[in-house]
Amino acid sequence: MTFGEFIKTVYNEIDFGEKLTMNNNDKKVYNYTVILEREEDGGYHAFCPLLKGCHSQGDTFEEAIANITEAVELYLESLMADHQPIPKEDYIVKPLSVLVSVTQP
Repeated sequence: MTFGEFIKTVYNEIDFGEKLTMNNNDKKVYNYTVILEREEDGGYHAFCPLLKGCHSQGDTFEEAIANITEAVELYLESLMADHQPIPKEDYIVKPLSVLVSVTQP
């Protein structure tokens, strides 16, 4: 799977519709990058790099997406409750190919 295909899969798995159709006075949509890593023993580890300590996991890709979405929501609600600023993401995500020599000296 290419990086572009992965990003499309992630965005297709997230159901933004429910949040977007709610009363705009009650909810606001925040967009964050999340990274999912396959675990050696199965399942996925998910985290949001901008929100330090915001991690989750799931047995399936879909479960990991649902769990990290909930973790991000709770993280932001906690910041709001403590009158802390909500971080704004300014990451640029770019796949990078690196050519490394595999011969030993």
